[in-house]
Amino acid sequence: MDELISRIVAASGLDEGLARKAIGIILAFLQKEGPAAEIEQLMSALPGAQELADSASGGKGGLMGMVGGLMGGGGGVMALGGQLMGAGLSMGQIQSVSKEMFAVGREKAGEDAMGAIVGAIPGLGQFV
Repeated sequence: MDELISRIVAASGLDEGLARKAIGIILAFLQKEGPAAEIEQLMSALPGAQELADSASGGKGGLMGMVGGLMGGGGGVMALGGQLMGAGLSMGQIQSVSKEMFAVGREKAGEDAMGAIVGAIPGLGQFV
């Protein structure tokens, strides 16, 4: 996880705390929206990922659930973007974080797993 955080800080210019928060938000979203087997593969490949996802979701949907409810359901990638912007990221930073996170995911969990995740979530491909 430290490697991922360092790479995201370098790519996006975020401080470490905000990088951790952004990663957690994205991981929580992926767990909610993505294919279970591939998400499990990704989470297993990134030690500490589950803790970040849990902290972002509050364990029971948290802010994620509220944003989804405001958007009229899951909200998908648009809700994710809104949540990341609400945390203080610009659109450019969101793209930097997403690209770096998926690059690390491909290195650690494999291209097949990450391709399946991107393919299963409508609109996600534009960010990665």
